[in-house]
Amino acid sequence: MIMINSTQVSYFTFGAYFNIGLFKYFLFLIIMCFYALILCANVLLIVVICMNRSLHEPMYLFLCSLFVNELYGSTGLFPFLLVQILSDIHTIYAPFCFLQIFCLYTYASIQFINLSVMSYDRYLAICYPLQYNTRMTSNMVAVLIVLTWLFPFFATAVPIFLSSSLQLCGNIINKVYCNNYYVVKLACAATTVNNIYGLFNTCLVIFGPLILILYTYVKILKVCYSGSKQTRQKAVSTCTPHLASLLNFSFGGFFEIVQSRFDMSSVPMMLHIFMSLYFLTCQPIFNPLMYGLQMSKIRSLCKSLVFGKM
Repeated sequence: MIMINSTQVSYFTFGAYFNIGLFKYFLFLIIMCFYALILCANVLLIVVICMNRSLHEPMYLFLCSLFVNELYGSTGLFPFLLVQILSDIHTIYAPFCFLQIFCLYTYASIQFINLSVMSYDRYLAICYPLQYNTRMTSNMVAVLIVLTWLFPFFATAVPIFLSSSLQLCGNIINKVYCNNYYVVKLACAATTVNNIYGLFNTCLVIFGPLILILYTYVKILKVCYSGSKQTRQKAVSTCTPHLASLLNFSFGGFFEIVQSRFDMSSVPMMLHIFMSLYFLTCQPIFNPLMYGLQMSKIRSLCKSLVFGKM
């Protein structure tokens, strides 16, 4: 075991795993199939969007960025989860733990910022249809996608550095994957700097995009209320999958925050694990299914690619 008051720990132990006997092989198979489904669904939609010039529009390019992020986040979780399920000793070397934290935190940040950019795109398309092409140019799309990815990488690197420099008094993380909040809770010394930056980062990554999303949808609702039937139909067809994705991810993030910040000792362990994994496991399959089924262009092109006919 790691000595108490050690300045560094070489590995962390996960306290949320428990012995399920031979059932672990069945669980491994289910999760592996689920991961394969996520990979296939997201890769299919990325290929469809990239291969068809008719889909080289801002809305679909932002969707492509969203699907790439689903692959990124899933790869940061599922291979690790599969290894841990089959393992009898649930440990991870500290550098790999911080790498996983970086992957999952950047995934969540990119997801939320990407959804806010998509809401801004819908706002321009619905509220300013005649000016849409002059405002949402190819250069603007490229800048928005680059910022969507680069900002979370820089913003997440700071708390990872601060956490990895902490003096820790233990090495047990009561989750099934690495979480920065739980690592900080293991610190022996004061974590004021971590908490201040965490609050600042939360305001930038969550409240900034949230304000943009609320603003754009208020404007969209006003236009729909006073606009024509065609405008309302366009808004419903393009905004419904976006809203569903946004709500699903928000609920998942809310579950994660609640179970991290409050005493969950009275909650059954399986429910506790489900709540912590929801937004990392359900969102990557929810988005491709939602957009693939709801958007007629993508749906018809997927059928053409898979079955070889329109």
